[in-house]
Formats: sequence, structure tokens, C-alpha cells
Amino acid sequence: MRYRLTYDRGGRGMRRSAPSLASWIVLLGVGGCGLGTLQVASIFPEPPPPVVLPEPVIGKLQREAREHLDHHLSTEQRAVLAALASAKTHPARFKQPFILQGLADPWSGLITLERHGHRLAELARSGVANLPALIAVLEAGMGRNAEAVTPIRIPAAEQPAEHVAYLVGTLDEAYGLRQKALRNLSPDERRFLFEHSFFMVEEFSPSVSEQPTLQAEADLRFIELTAERMDYAALVAAAQVVARLGDDRWLQQVPAAFHRPQHAVQAVSGVTGEVWLVHEMPAGLIVVGGPGPNVYDLDQRIALVLDLGGDDTYRGAIAAPADPEHGISVVIDLAGNDTYRASPLGLATGRLGIGLLIDRGGNDTYELSAGAGGTGFAGLGVLYDRSGDDRYVGSRFTQGAAVGGLGLLLDGGGNDTYTSFGYALGFGGPWGVGALIDVAGDDEYRCGRRYPSSYNATDAPDAQPGDERFQYDAFGMGVGSGKRIFTKEAERVSYALAGGWGLLLDLSGNDRYQSSNFSQGAGYFFGVGLKLDFGGDDEHAAARFGHAAGAHSGAGLHVDYRGEDRYVSSGPFYNGATAWDLSMMLCIDAGQGNDLYDLRRSDGLGVADHHSWSVFLDEGGRDRYLVPRGMGSASDASMAAFFDLAGEDEYEMAGRGNGRTVLDQAGGLFIDR
Repeated sequence: MRYRLTYDRGGRGMRRSAPSLASWIVLLGVGGCGLGTLQVASIFPEPPPPVVLPEPVIGKLQREAREHLDHHLSTEQRAVLAALASAKTHPARFKQPFILQGLADPWSGLITLERHGHRLAELARSGVANLPALIAVLEAGMGRNAEAVTPIRIPAAEQPAEHVAYLVGTLDEAYGLRQKALRNLSPDERRFLFEHSFFMVEEFSPSVSEQPTLQAEADLRFIELTAERMDYAALVAAAQVVARLGDDRWLQQVPAAFHRPQHAVQAVSGVTGEVWLVHEMPAGLIVVGGPGPNVYDLDQRIALVLDLGGDDTYRGAIAAPADPEHGISVVIDLAGNDTYRASPLGLATGRLGIGLLIDRGGNDTYELSAGAGGTGFAGLGVLYDRSGDDRYVGSRFTQGAAVGGLGLLLDGGGNDTYTSFGYALGFGGPWGVGALIDVAGDDEYRCGRRYPSSYNATDAPDAQPGDERFQYDAFGMGVGSGKRIFTKEAERVSYALAGGWGLLLDLSGNDRYQSSNFSQGAGYFFGVGLKLDFGGDDEHAAARFGHAAGAHSGAGLHVDYRGEDRYVSSGPFYNGATAWDLSMMLCIDAGQGNDLYDLRRSDGLGVADHHSWSVFLDEGGRDRYLVPRGMGSASDASMAAFFDLAGEDEYEMAGRGNGRTVLDQAGGLFIDR
């Protein structure tokens, strides 16, 4: 059967000319809702207390660990480091800086990765004002920079015309930067990038052996056009420009500036409820919704929605370009318990452009189709929810995910729930950086239990869904993954794509994580995964390749800084600093909390195989290790270590105990002090 790529080529967008600023306003009153004034205090509640972050720990802990590694495993360590360094020459296009540094020097690379994560956490805890800087730091981790731009001055007065001019100027500047970013791409190439994003979302797999050549060529072309032909620095600058629309200083003036409509005229198609302003410009319509409930069915006509309050419903392409011509899309909602129902690749999605959604408050529900929810595909997509107990419900490639771009979900506070089937919750695919950052609250994260794992064929061929032996893949919660071509054919191997950077940062709260295979700080095929939990009594429940684990030249870092934590796995293998096939992993539980490691259905805590490097380290506390095997074991020219630096601990594994040093001649080391 011949493989063929097809695209839906309908729906070319309209282009509009901008009226003069003198004719800036068309005021609309729609539906039967009464007019009124805004209650500013209810829209802008007091911010939560600042989150206090712990200091980075790898720098100080590695000094203690390296002394023992150099003493007990010097020969094995040299051999592994040489093997890791050679992996950088293996076929895979677009390797990122973090993986290259880590393969050359694991400790140096991991220290850099942790510091980068801390810098992001510091910016995130200060709120949306640092959103442009947050974007810059995420992109810097991929070795990408933004073009320098001069910010537009925020209006000082409460005159509506000045604020409309500010919106128009911001969108015009972003629109111009986006046009500059695409100037070297033909119309057909732009259309290809926009439309092939659907295939990247629906068909992406970390490892393929029988992928048709036409699809492999298309995937490679997608990344090549984005990385080599697009002026990506200009696109990053465009995202930073529109991100400044979330500035608190400006948003606090908005209710006074747009405090009432002046008269009623014709309704806006697709919008019900009070609409207080419509302005037309080349990038699309600017719509200001009133303080009552509104329903927005969004498409390519609308470039920006600014909603002043109410329990609103958004449907369609929400803060997401709806066609290749309209590349800037923004939604800002100031208050209310809102519901967002996104179309595929349709919420805070940067697809050949910029998608930005800012929700200032309320207990919101995000119903996310594939490719939606702070995602980037040849573009940058950002979702910022300032406060409230929110629900993010997604399928795949959601909640901070990207291929060939940037996807960010930043939540400022509240007890939130994040769910997805896979490739989500901080997932970086080829040439992508995907991030989920939650600042405060007792949160719940779930990823997986939808896509059956290929390991079922070898581990439990008779198992069926529902059987505890049946495995699923997740690739979520801080995971970077490439596309590995599993074949000996040199031509097909040339289509292999190195992984990106995926990260999940939770700054405070008692959190619960539950995931399937490849999750929670995992790296696969030159991908880098980072998961940092900065505080709280947490439960980290994963499956195979979880808690800083991975394979095929991947890198992973998992750090829990404070609290009494519980680590659980459904198995059957590899949890807690477990590396396979030229990979490097580090799992740390810092502080003096009394932790429980319930890995009775798995193994781990410092395991390496096939020329790999891994270290597990618990800094202190009275810990229980219900781990039947692993704990500082290595095989096939690898190096692995387990360290417990303080506390009276309990061990289930024979030969492990308090005050013991156990040297595995194959390259493993166990030390309890």
C-alpha cells in the first residue's frame, strides 16, 4: 500500500486594511444582558504570598559523590565517559546544547540543567511580568535567542483610545516580526509547516522501524524549515512582544479604561453576550467583551479578545492561529470561572506564529484537544493562568509540548489538576522545548494509560488492558524525546531527529504525580527531561523508565528538594536514576525528610546498563527502601551509584544496610553513611 500525505486546503483567511486611529471604535451591545460597571477589586484579588525556593543542590552534593566514584570506580567511570562522548557522533539531526554538554561531562551538564531550572522557577514565581524573560530562558536552553526589540510604552491615562492604540501597536509590532520570521519561506512552505503540524501531533512516535520514507522526509523537512529557513529569533521576539500584554500595570488600568459601552450596534458573528469594543486591523479583529458571561466561537477573523469578566465559554481556535495567513492570536480574560473547549491545535498554540492565552482568575476548565494547551509547532504557544483551582484535561501533545518550537503552560496558583494521555505536561520533541510550571497549590498530575507500550510484546504477550502487567507509554511530565529510526539502512537512519527539552517545575504544595512509561524527568534518543519539585510532601508514582530514567543517549534529572515524599512504581523495571544505552541520569531527594521508596514491583535507585551513567542520591532522613533489586548496580560497561548520606534507614534488599559500602565489580557502588 502506497503511503500518501494529504492536507485539507480549505479556509484561506481574509486580509484587512487598517482604518485610521480616529475611527478606532465601534461599540457593540449584544444580547439581553444589562450594562454596568466593573468591580475592580473582584477582578484583581490580592496576590498569594511569595514562594521561597531552596538553593540548587547538585553542586554541593556532587563533591561528596565524586570523591567516592573516583576512589571506587575510576576505571569504569573513565570508560563510560569515553563512551558517552562518542555518542554525540551518532546519526541524529539537531542535537541540543544540554545533551551535548551532558554527554561530554555529566556533572557539568546536570549542574547547568539544574541552574537553568532554578532560573525559570525564580522568574515564574514573580508572575506574568517576567513572561518575556521566561520565554528567553527557555529558548536559551535550546541554544536559541530572540531578536532585540524596544517595548511599547504602557499607557498612563485611562482614555480608551490610548489603550486601543497600545493594543494596535503591540499587535502590529508582533505581526511585523512574524512576517520577518517567515520572509525566507515560500507560500507553499508556510502552508506545509502549518498543515504538517497535524501529522506531527497525530503520528509522532519516539521510535520507528517501518516508517514510510515519504513521512520521514516530511518530518525532517518540517524541522529543517523551522530551524534553518525561518528567522526564529524574530518569531521569539514576536512572542515576547505580545507577552507584555499580560503586564499587571496595564491590566489594572483596563477596567477603568473600558468601564462601559457608549451605544449599541450590530453583533459580532460568533460572539454572544456584551461586547463593548471592536477594532479592525490587518492582523484581524480586536474584541473587548463586557463583564458579564460571553460565548466566543473563535476563528481566523479575531486576533485578540480582551474579556472584562464573567463566566465565559470559549470554543474553536482560542489564542491559536487558524490559518497560515493569520499568525498572531491572543486571548486575555480578566476574571470568571471560564470554560475553554479547544479545537485540535487550538488553544494557546503557536503554529507558524504566536498563540497567547492569559487568564487572570477563576476556577477554569480547559478541555484540550490534541496539540492544544500551551503548545508550539513551528511557533510559540503560551498559556498563563494566574490563579484559581483549574482543570486541564487533554489528550496528546498538550499542556506544555512542542516540536520545532516552544510550548509553555504557566499556572500561578490554586489546587490544579493536569491530565493527558501522553507527549504532554512538559514534553520537548525534536527541536522543541515544552514546559509546565506550577507556582503554588496542592496539584495532581496524571499522564498515560491510553497508548499500549511495545514492551507488552516481550514482557507480557498474553496480558490485556486492565491486567496489572499490561504497560502503557506516557512520555510526559518533564520528558525530552527524539525520533529514533530503528534500522540498519543508512539512508533511513539519516532521517533520525534528536530530542528536545521537556520540563516540569512545581514550586510548592503537596503534589501527586501518576504516570506510565517514560516519565518524570526522562530522556529518550538525545532528549533531555527535567522534573523539579521544590517543596511539599509529594507522591511520585511512575512506571517503567520513571524518575530520571531513559535510553538511547537520553539525559534525565529528577530532584525533590523538601518534604517527606513517597516514590512508587507499577514496574516492571527502571525507576530512580536508571540509564540504558549511552544515557546519563541523576535522581536526588534533597533535605532531611523521611522518605518511602516503594519499588516492590520494579527496580532502580542507581542502575545503569549498556555503556551508561547513573547516580541516585538521598541527602538525609529516616528512609524506607522497599526495593528488591538494583540500588547501585551496573552491567555491560556501565557505571551506577547509590548514596544515602544520613539517617537510620530501612532496607529490604539483601546486602544493603546502614553504614555499608558495597562495590559491584561490574561498575556499581552502594554507600550508606
